[in-house]
Order: sequence, then C-alpha cells, then structure tokens
Amino acid sequence: MSLRVIFMGVSGCGKSSVGAAVSEALQVPYIDGDDLHPAENVAKMRDGIPLTDDDRWPWLDRVAATLRDQAPVMVGCSALKRAYRDRIRAAAGGPVRFVHLTGSRDVIAARMARRAGHYMPLSLLDSQFAALEPPGPDEAALTVDIDQPLAELVAYVLPHLRGEL
Repeated sequence: MSLRVIFMGVSGCGKSSVGAAVSEALQVPYIDGDDLHPAENVAKMRDGIPLTDDDRWPWLDRVAATLRDQAPVMVGCSALKRAYRDRIRAAAGGPVRFVHLTGSRDVIAARMARRAGHYMPLSLLDSQFAALEPPGPDEAALTVDIDQPLAELVAYVLPHLRGEL
C-alpha cells in the first residue's frame, strides 16, 4: 500500500478532525502536520507572526519525508501554495493525493474561535486566506466544502480514497 494523502486548507478548516476520522475508517495512520513544525515556527505563530516561505520549507520537507518513509499515511498540512504542494510531491516518494478542505472565512473563523489550546491565533486567518492558492485542475485534488457535519464530510471523502488503497 502506498497511499499518501494530505488534508490541506487554511487553519481551522478541519484537517485534524477530518483526517483523524478518515484515518480511523480506512485504518491508515494520520499525522497532524502541526506536530512536524520546527519549534521556531510554532513560536512565531503563537506570537501572531505569519510564517514566510523560508519558515515553511523545512516543515514541508518534514511532511514530504513522512509521506515517503511512512506510507501508507495521511498528514494534515495547510499546503496553501502550489509551490508547497509541488515540493511535497517531488520528495514524497510516490503519488500524493490532496484533499482540499474549503469553506468561507466566516465558517472557519467561527470554528477557530471555539477551539481551545491551539497555538494558531484567529488573527492569522486572513494571512492564510491571502496565501491560499487553491489546487488547479491538473493537480487532481479532491475539494470538499466543510460547511456540513463531519460524518457527511467523511462519507464523501472515503470512496475517493478507498479506490487508491
């Protein structure tokens, strides 16, 4: 099995929740990309400082290494720009399927306001939306609107990934 999946999107879109639920249903490990960030990145975000591309490259390399070394595996990673996704693809050791979790700023801001204990402050949401380059048609990403119950999101995603197991 060589399934490599990235649940992508801006902070607060549900990467962890959807990724964990799909992981459980498919019995494929899920790793939260937040846990792969260098400590310096976490400190910057906690202080409300948006990450730069230079900040993100080492993190994206860790994400790609995880896909390469631990497949089958699913990872939550914002992968906001095409260049980030291309970097992940180039080093992942095989095909990567991106599941883009998308929603309105209002829906995502409301979700972020309700979560506790996360280092990513709501104040950085606008910088995430500004950086977001949705996957193009040539990327064959699965785009899913998050403004629905988790069970429905998972039910929609599962058949798309089961075919790749």
